[in-house]
Amino acid sequence: MEPFAKKVWLASPTMHGPELEYVRQAYESNWMSTVGENINEIERLACERVGRGYAVGLTCGTAALHMAVKLAGVKPGDEVLCSDMTFDATVNPVVYEGGVPVFVDSEYETWNMDPIALEKAFELHPKARVVVVAHLYGTPAKCNEIRRVCDEHGAILIEDAAESLGATYKGRETGTFGDYSVISFNGNKIITGSSGGCLLTDSEEAANKVRKWSTQAREAASWYQHEELGYNYRMSNVIAGVVRGQFPYLEKHIAQKKAIWERYRDGFSDLPASMNPFDPAECEPNFWLSCLIIDPAAMCRQVRDDHEALYVSEPGKSCPTEILEAISALNAEGRPIWKPMHLQPIYRMNAFVTREGNGRARTNAYISGGAMGADGMPFDVGADVFHRGLCLPSDNKMEPWQQDRIIEAVRRCFE
Repeated sequence: MEPFAKKVWLASPTMHGPELEYVRQAYESNWMSTVGENINEIERLACERVGRGYAVGLTCGTAALHMAVKLAGVKPGDEVLCSDMTFDATVNPVVYEGGVPVFVDSEYETWNMDPIALEKAFELHPKARVVVVAHLYGTPAKCNEIRRVCDEHGAILIEDAAESLGATYKGRETGTFGDYSVISFNGNKIITGSSGGCLLTDSEEAANKVRKWSTQAREAASWYQHEELGYNYRMSNVIAGVVRGQFPYLEKHIAQKKAIWERYRDGFSDLPASMNPFDPAECEPNFWLSCLIIDPAAMCRQVRDDHEALYVSEPGKSCPTEILEAISALNAEGRPIWKPMHLQPIYRMNAFVTREGNGRARTNAYISGGAMGADGMPFDVGADVFHRGLCLPSDNKMEPWQQDRIIEAVRRCFE
């Protein structure tokens, strides 16, 4: 198959025009720094859309997560229960404050944090008082169950909704379940400012603290007075102009992403594989990225180390590495599923909890080539999804004919 003349991206920014007008307003009014009408407006829009009392515009979602961890009172040595299968930006802010991430396994229904494993994590780590949960690829976690477990243990819930703006769980927007929540406007997100993010909360006191910390913790004095550690985390009025111009297009972007997901689902309906899952009776994702997971029996042999992957092609079977190579040959961008945090070199010594308990022995056996434990259960869900799954090109500017060719390339991998 001939490659596309122009690359099809995984997820790239989609501009519409008003973004430039708001940036021009910032330029012409000379409000180019960390105050201005654009910042005020995107904070209002974020509160209005998600349904929170306060929003604070920051440089990125990671900065917002750092402020959330600081608000939660994490101190050096504190154990924090974290989503395992996610981007490391979900977890790194815990370490910024000296906390110790404890990774909680995923479940197959949403690929997000398993509430049963979270309960087990509290049994094994009873001093933990903060939970960080991420909504993977725009699909909400089991928010009510996770919130209930947190409440039963007196834990603060930090909700990483960076990937899920506009998604709902039981009719409620993601970003409304955490004591502190985070959204992102990174360049590949459902709407973008090229960068930027917001911390969301219903506490005016918490919002004011973040406004202060994010501007180098300056005190209310006529000179530069500092009594606590501060950060240069405030969003610029220029970036906010781009975000402001994007907000009206959120629903359009979600509809485009949903159509892409459904086209893939229909195109792969007879393959031994399925799309990233969700329960339509429980939630409505924003379909940020469309992902594919291969049935266990249809996996050809594949091994990965920390930098390379090898596979053996087999008739009627395939694996993520083979499919990603086929997509790349078309001049399109796919990616592996997030590699779980407990498999990352930086965090391999941290505790990892499955719904059966300590997951380290299971993971080691899985990596050694086993597929199931003696109890018939996978050694850990996150490692299994990473082994069998991949992210497909999901750019909302992709034409249907381009997606059809990608579908055909994937189908050929199973011949």
